Amino acid sequence: MHKSSLAFIGIALALMTAGLLASGDQRCSDEPRYTSSGRMLRPDNYREWVYLSSGLGMSYSPQATMSGNPPFDNVFVTPAAYRAYMQTGAWPDKTAFVLEVRASQNKGSINQRGHFQGSVLGLDVHIKDESRFKGKWAFFNFESSAGSASMIPTTEDCYSCHEQHGAVDTTFVQFYPTLLDIAKEKKTLKQY
Repeated sequence: MHKSSLAFIGIALALMTAGLLASGDQRCSDEPRYTSSGRMLRPDNYREWVYLSSGLGMSYSPQATMSGNPPFDNVFVTPAAYRAYMQTGAWPDKTAFVLEVRASQNKGSINQRGHFQGSVLGLDVHIKDESRFKGKWAFFNFESSAGSASMIPTTEDCYSCHEQHGAVDTTFVQFYPTLLDIAKEKKTLKQY
């Protein structure tokens, strides 16, 4: 093989690799992404984010009743936001939380008691984007496996509930034990 052919192959491989890395970086970005019509794109890599906590059968309504197996909820936050929070006790712009709701099961394989997680039932995103949202924070609900979602209207209860009961800004840090200690230490905890 000629030296010029080897050089051409080397340049072509370098360009292909650079293109793959660039597109890979774009797909793996944790920053929120939106369609041209303002719909949020589903953060498909959220299970690679920082896991904060899980709840079982949680409800914020005293009238809520559950029959059968109560659902699990798992909460994840973007790694950059987590690192900033650990330093300051506050959430930076572009923070995104994912609340993944999963079915709970109590019968399966060798399990004799207790519950384990099953299939995904829903996915909610709570996001801070100061330049995009009037109240700085917004909520999105991704039905089933939808690739994008519209913003939940600000008239919905989730906004007033989070504003009223959020331990840090509009977030429910009170349910994330390790983060609650940071808020106390950094004095960013508000009455909830």
